[in-house]
Amino acid sequence: MPSRTAQQQIEVTRHTMRILDEWGIPGKNIITLLGLPDKIRLRHLDRYRDGEAFPESSEIMERVTHIAGIADALRTTFPRNSHMGVIWMQTPHRRFQNQTPLHILLEQGLNGLRMVRSELDCAFSWDESLNHFK
Repeated sequence: MPSRTAQQQIEVTRHTMRILDEWGIPGKNIITLLGLPDKIRLRHLDRYRDGEAFPESSEIMERVTHIAGIADALRTTFPRNSHMGVIWMQTPHRRFQNQTPLHILLEQGLNGLRMVRSELDCAFSWDESLNHFK
């Protein structure tokens, strides 16, 4: 993954926080979903919203990449109504054993992010299937 400037990291952090807030994920669950260190407290989330970058970690950046991919896929799926993406994230789906995509994200962490992204993004899903054959 190419390195980003400090300002780019801040922008990525803010964008990610906006997505998670839009999806209605509570603060405690944001910390878990992002894989933030245990020392992070709820009050730190406001710092991320206001201009502090996430800690440098390849796992956090992988999670952020999946969150951005899910958000982009939702925008593509529902181009005329952005609120439909939020509704989709909060609606139980048979492919997730009648659980909501948000539940899958929160219960399964990184694997859940991959599952939900694969459901929405056929290009990502295709790339993932090819990686299994390598």
